[in-house]
Amino acid sequence: MSTRRQFLAAAAFLTQTARSASAPPRMGGAPTAFSNRMHATPSFDIVEHCHSLGLSGIETARPPATPEAQKALRGKLDAYGMRVIFNVPLPRRKEDLEAFDAAVASAKESGAMALHAALTQRRYEQFDTFDAFKKSFEQNQASVMLAEPVLRKHHLRLAIENHKGWRAAEQAAWMNRVGSEYVGVCYDFGNNISLCETPQQTFQLLAPLAIFCHIKDMAVEPYTDGFLLSEVPFGEGILDLKQMVESLRQRDPEILFCLEMITRDPLKIPVFTDKYWATFDDSYSRLPGRDLARTLALVHANPPKKPLPRIAGLSAAERVEAEDRYNQMCIDYARKSLDL
Repeated sequence: MSTRRQFLAAAAFLTQTARSASAPPRMGGAPTAFSNRMHATPSFDIVEHCHSLGLSGIETARPPATPEAQKALRGKLDAYGMRVIFNVPLPRRKEDLEAFDAAVASAKESGAMALHAALTQRRYEQFDTFDAFKKSFEQNQASVMLAEPVLRKHHLRLAIENHKGWRAAEQAAWMNRVGSEYVGVCYDFGNNISLCETPQQTFQLLAPLAIFCHIKDMAVEPYTDGFLLSEVPFGEGILDLKQMVESLRQRDPEILFCLEMITRDPLKIPVFTDKYWATFDDSYSRLPGRDLARTLALVHANPPKKPLPRIAGLSAAERVEAEDRYNQMCIDYARKSLDL
């Protein structure tokens, strides 16, 4: 198999385009890493929680609406030495541009380093037909084209996550068509395994476009209709985290890695069902049989080191306890082994 060679080639590309690696290492937190605690704690404050964990950045919801709240948040982030990324809904039509412009301005005033957008659900669950997928993808592209001039006006970048909606080749080709320094990728380390890509394939295509990252480790396991996919504590999965982090930091020493150890039941990736394949078309959106074969080989060659995390049947307090434990394991590993 050529996946190792592909990974090394991608790392070489990133090295060749590297800037000075003098900036300090950084790791922040994505809200999905704390979803159980957020649901159990009405007063949850992601800034304070991530600061208490020693993290130096956050991804969060919309920015504050008032100048006073924007100034207060920016002051707190500056005092803590933290960076922030906001989720701002993209415009779907021209009538949405005024509201989008105001939201981007608010994000800028609040100290945003970038915006984040996850524009899809899980493709194989969200859509029943290829036409439905195609229509959604075309709307996503139209929204970004509407948003780009506003992003350029405010000098604020948009990072579009590979959120189990597009294969890496589809997303990379789209980003190249946009051709803007203000539109790139929130590179999620593990999502595209669900679309029958090896981690090396995704890395090769999307890492060079990354504005910031969702860092996670992934484990896989066969089940009747395909395979299970699960976030696991760093070092317990199949990803070469050290090589991936080093290569990304060589390209951009200031890149932010947002922890996304999602504590939940394993996701079912039903590659043996007709519905899974409904959104792929040989002429528009391809998933070659060889990629399915490589992914299944990866699954069978890498049984989980430990039972996959599960929260079904746990109380709310037990879910929070498990989430806190897994997150701390990731943070400890990142500090010890990843220089983050």
